[in-house]
Amino acid sequence: MAEQPKTFSDVEACVDAIIAKVGKDIRLGLPLGLGKAINLCNALYRRACADKSITLHIATALSLEKPVGRQDLERRFLKPFVDRLYGEIPDLEYVMDLRRNKVPPNVTISEFFFKAGSYLNNASQQQNYICLNYTHAVRDLLTLGINVATQIVAPDPAGSGRFSLSCNPDTSLDLGIALREREAEGAPIALVGEVNRHLPYMYNDAEIEPDFMDFIYDNPAQDYPLFSAPALSIAPQDHMIGLYASTLLKDGGTLQVGIGSLGSAVVYSAILRHTDNAHYRSLIEALDVHKRFPVTAEQGGMDVFEQGLYGCSEMMVDGFIHLYKAGVLKREVFADVLLQQLLNEGQISTKVEMASLDALFAAEGISSPMRARDVRWLKQYGLLREEVEFKGGRLVVDGQSIEPVLDDEDARRLIERYCLGRSLKGGTVMHGGFFIGPRDFYQALRDMPEKEARHFCMSSVNYINQLYDHPFGDQKLKRVQRRDARFINSAMMHTLSGAAVSDGLEDGSVVSGVGGQYNFVAMAHELPGARSIITLRATRTHRGKVLSNILFNYGHCTIPRHLRDIVVTEYGVADLRGRSDSDVYMQLIQIADSRFQEGLLKEAKRAGKIPSHVKIAEPYRHNTPENIRAIVGEQQEKGLFQAFPFGTDFTDEELRLGKALKALKARTSTRSGLLKTLWGAYRHSGHVKDYAPLLDRMGLRQPRGPKEKLNQRLLIYALSHS
Repeated sequence: MAEQPKTFSDVEACVDAIIAKVGKDIRLGLPLGLGKAINLCNALYRRACADKSITLHIATALSLEKPVGRQDLERRFLKPFVDRLYGEIPDLEYVMDLRRNKVPPNVTISEFFFKAGSYLNNASQQQNYICLNYTHAVRDLLTLGINVATQIVAPDPAGSGRFSLSCNPDTSLDLGIALREREAEGAPIALVGEVNRHLPYMYNDAEIEPDFMDFIYDNPAQDYPLFSAPALSIAPQDHMIGLYASTLLKDGGTLQVGIGSLGSAVVYSAILRHTDNAHYRSLIEALDVHKRFPVTAEQGGMDVFEQGLYGCSEMMVDGFIHLYKAGVLKREVFADVLLQQLLNEGQISTKVEMASLDALFAAEGISSPMRARDVRWLKQYGLLREEVEFKGGRLVVDGQSIEPVLDDEDARRLIERYCLGRSLKGGTVMHGGFFIGPRDFYQALRDMPEKEARHFCMSSVNYINQLYDHPFGDQKLKRVQRRDARFINSAMMHTLSGAAVSDGLEDGSVVSGVGGQYNFVAMAHELPGARSIITLRATRTHRGKVLSNILFNYGHCTIPRHLRDIVVTEYGVADLRGRSDSDVYMQLIQIADSRFQEGLLKEAKRAGKIPSHVKIAEPYRHNTPENIRAIVGEQQEKGLFQAFPFGTDFTDEELRLGKALKALKARTSTRSGLLKTLWGAYRHSGHVKDYAPLLDRMGLRQPRGPKEKLNQRLLIYALSHS
């Protein structure tokens, strides 16, 4: 391993160096999501396409691609938006060829996590998919024989020469160490960083010394903006799910939450609870939440977050920044078990006082008289000022020489006056493994002063997602940091027996991947006071037909029924942990859509899981979309529970068009619906001038040819009905 990496400004020269180091059998490991080094990856892929003597196996997850519409109207809507957000970002060329079925035979692409539904109809990706827990990714990459790992890195703005793995230390930290061990055994490997100055510089565990890498590709002219994931609209049912889930959060606790509208809804309601508590409480009381769902009172609360929450999530979503700015994400954790225990017990606070030293002494954390190691430790965590020195067995600071004892009043007075720090330092409010989000999220991270940024620690997913010992912290530390944890993950479907379906279908088709969901669900059953919360919409619409997402049974599961815990739909909360099957089945039926409740109840009775005389109680028999729309609509009239509470990258015109096109797609999802819509569009009397700006945006104000004329009519019809 070289002391300094060799730096290239020419990407082809960097590829030459990689091949010279590892040979032509390249097993390329790419990080999940945002961290892919696109310029390097494309150059390696092009080289393999041109030179069939090269074997290239790309192993990765969540390969990001620009959205492309399938139908003409969808393409017209998306193109200006995509050009605006992604126009300067190069495509991943292997993804483009995957879509065109043009990947050459000497190249294989394996992923362990897809963007939801993106490869349902792609045979090669369904066949090459690798099913694993996120925490097993490094292990399985090594099994595949990974010999090259590339990633975008951020240069230290202070000019130290260090780099930050920023958005993706999740697997890269552990993989880098493992590959160096293989190198020591004689295996050729190459760790390669691609500098991108748009990437926020994240501190702490994400920082690496230059010699972590073998090669650096650094060409400022090739820097590109970060791929963003625009905020999705939060539908009324999502807001209700978020509201119910927010009642399960415990002040002073820990939060994990994922990307998407359900995660954003949880964040929104948590902020509402903190910033407009009177309104929040009145809404919860009006919905009779605590009485109908007692677990919310037993395990959560309605009060403001005085102590705040600590974030521990494989994915740091933009919601955590919103929580931070709102004063919710503020509980700091520290990398010392005793210090954290005393904080948890309320014996000390982050404000430093003489009582802090007394508590540490009583817990045998420090001695009296203090020793050199005590002073070093106290300075490390800000209990003593940085200027304090330990010389000749005494504390020396500001010209004072003080006896380091805690049982002498004169010494205590001098220690308090000259030696004590003001507040604990080195605290972390968020541990995350990777991040991706909207553009303003990246900007917020870039703009954050270093002092604040150091409270956010991007780290190894093997540290975050499980309780096993890790170089960054052992089990004892994790257990005291992650108190009253709420691990919130979404599912597509849920069975009455308690199994969650999150990653695939019963015919074996992979929708997304397991990711870290299983890790967090399992951890919730191991940590004292922790709960796993599965969120899902009660129904979905498929080809014009409404279907229940709570099912009697299903031929695939992601989370087995023995790990059942809490489930939340827009209709309420089911508390499943430690309950009998009869209770579990009934709890889930109570939060199902009322159109399906009786059918589910009959199936459960037929299977002998619920006594024949049991009926659905009155408070749970009104689970309808109409009631949800009425509840949320009333709040929206007050300016709350909006579709985009945290802003959006869409313009007002695009929001209106998007709503109309979404409704049009739903209307035409069946043959009968298509014919009815075509007839309605043909007969519709709407005038072009009434929708001129929107038609201009879609390039349909002056249609040419029969197809464009039909699309114009369809669009006007959709706009008039949305």
